[in-house]
Amino acid sequence: MSDALDLEALVTRYLNTVAAGNAAAVAALYAEDATLEDPVGGGEVHIGRQAIEGFYKAVEGAEVKAELLTFRSGGHEAAFVFALTVAGAMRIEPIEVMTFNDAGLVTSMKAYWGPENVTQI
Repeated sequence: MSDALDLEALVTRYLNTVAAGNAAAVAALYAEDATLEDPVGGGEVHIGRQAIEGFYKAVEGAEVKAELLTFRSGGHEAAFVFALTVAGAMRIEPIEVMTFNDAGLVTSMKAYWGPENVTQI
């Protein structure tokens, strides 16, 4: 990975893109053969940009706010906690782990969360 790539900036761009609500734009942040598992252990593994776009269609058009709470990185990987507020009615605080390629695209994403991480507001 190029030293010029800033993983925290890539994660922030990802969160902002998710909040904007355009599934195709979010999927474009992933490599063509990327994988996405959300939530880990409770959902299917989405493989490839088309499947990932389908996953993000669930929040397309919703009023979403994303806030990065904690960030850590090492090598090509980043782990972070963020808050996702949906329509001002629900707040989810997952931990996500992402791996990036040299071009700064996500090659894998795993989200760790369950019902205990969801708050109705």
